[in-house]
Amino acid sequence: MRSSVRRCLIALAVVLVGLPSVTALPASGAAAATVSIDAGQALATIPAVGVGMNVAVWDGRMNDPVTSTLLKDAGVTAVRYPGGSYADGYHWQTHTTENGWYMAANTEFDKYVATTRAAGAQPIVTANYGSGTAQEAADWVRYANVTKGYGIKYWEIGNEVYGNGHYGAEWELDKHASKSPATYATNLVQYVTAMKAVDPTIKIGAVLTTPGNWPDGIVGPGDTQDWNNTVMSIAGSRVDFVIVHHYPYSTNEGELLTKPQAEISTMTRALRDLINRYAGPHVGIAVTEESSNFALNTSPSGLYAPDAYLTWMENGAFTIDWWNLRNGTDCQKVTVIQGATDYNDGGIVSSGETCEPPANTPFPPYYGLQMITKLGGPGDALVRATSSGPLLSAHAVKRANGDVNVMLINKDPGNDVTVDLSYSGFTPSSATPTVYSYRKNASSIGSAATGTAATQTVPAYSIVVVQLRAGSGGGTSACQVDYTKNEWQGGLTANATIRNTGSGPVNGWRLTFTFPGDTKVTNAWNASVTQSGAAVTATNASYNATIPAGGSQSFGFQGTWTGNNANPTGFALNGAACTTGQISEAVRP
Repeated sequence: MRSSVRRCLIALAVVLVGLPSVTALPASGAAAATVSIDAGQALATIPAVGVGMNVAVWDGRMNDPVTSTLLKDAGVTAVRYPGGSYADGYHWQTHTTENGWYMAANTEFDKYVATTRAAGAQPIVTANYGSGTAQEAADWVRYANVTKGYGIKYWEIGNEVYGNGHYGAEWELDKHASKSPATYATNLVQYVTAMKAVDPTIKIGAVLTTPGNWPDGIVGPGDTQDWNNTVMSIAGSRVDFVIVHHYPYSTNEGELLTKPQAEISTMTRALRDLINRYAGPHVGIAVTEESSNFALNTSPSGLYAPDAYLTWMENGAFTIDWWNLRNGTDCQKVTVIQGATDYNDGGIVSSGETCEPPANTPFPPYYGLQMITKLGGPGDALVRATSSGPLLSAHAVKRANGDVNVMLINKDPGNDVTVDLSYSGFTPSSATPTVYSYRKNASSIGSAATGTAATQTVPAYSIVVVQLRAGSGGGTSACQVDYTKNEWQGGLTANATIRNTGSGPVNGWRLTFTFPGDTKVTNAWNASVTQSGAAVTATNASYNATIPAGGSQSFGFQGTWTGNNANPTGFALNGAACTTGQISEAVRP
């Protein structure tokens, strides 16, 4: 949970861990830049719960009717509860906290679920580790998923448990006699056992320290390894995802805007190495708190938010949850940054403090997240986009229909930039594209038909999304899909083989198809597989991204079905239809 204590700890982390300093961006940049988009190289799929948000039980407006509208309009697909460090003191049955912490009215669990559902989002729940028990957490799962039928999938065990005093600094409540990572991991296994005995379909996450941030790499008293290695060596094989929080340390807005590219890929590589050492590629990465941590309510954070979210997704995180929807502020800390008032409020909408705009007024990070909805949505493929310079970030999406959208973020506060765009694996239409823009210090998102697919002007300190239709030669492919399955009453194991029948290689693949019946994918291998209703999207793993001409790649999955297990239809590779080849079925008695 964001606080003045956290900011001090982050500053201390830079000293203790020895993170390199980052030079601030220059005051102005080149008037021209180039961006190359490889629509055939898929980096990841936009996850179903990718764009997340935190809410907190001390926010009296948490479940106001306007909240679900704000979340939905921002494109939020996951909502985390009950609110950072409060989780380790929160008892859900009584809706009370330890030590008399403030609790706002109208923030009960059922009301939170109703608000989240009304927003079209999924809940992410943090179970109480600090002052709770495995039985209390299992009872919560039973109430949520058995008694109420909420079907809540994602559960964390504790918040920032490493902040329990074991390494010196203490901000997280932990009433266990031992505060060591071994104790947390051992208890974590008990939580997993108890909670999955109630609902084996849920996904449970382990709290890790963020690579490169305090106390990563520190071996505490009585320990033989640091927090991450200890926790994963004991509990890694039992958890479904790992949890980190990202509050980059910056001294100015220029430095802040370097952080997505400077930190995130390095952090995720370290996490993936750790996961592979102790568990396997099926374990996911969740960033359940993310914030700019600087210039919170002004344009720099508006630019930072989508850049950070998309960079995390491109590097494999399945949810990124901003801190916070509403947060409040100290009115003595109001400043002016880049010509606008910064209220030092960690929320993306105003809490309505006396020095702030009216309650629920969006701040720039709100519009930054909203711009992601103009780029793409769950199931769309994030493809490689390369920018020529540090003052311009680029992200691109290839949609299921073969269209391509490009986000351009100009980090230069004083100069527009003319961007020349080039494409591989995609031929844009000659029609004038639709361009959405969020400009410096603006209070809305604009749109216009402007520029061309080859050239766009991006105003100073702004985000634009260029939406491009596929033209002649775009979205075409030559492929065949063979499908085999072994099924039994209520379940199946299946394998899909993608054959490249074209004359050139496919660099990065995304296969989409539809189940005519009620088959649901439960797990997969050799691909990242997501499902929304009947629509399924399978995206390559890092090791099988290329399908050479005349070659093939295969992936498999397990699934369940109730009344109709019809074979999938409508296979499409990177947005272009494939022919259906061999269909093979075997039935287990």
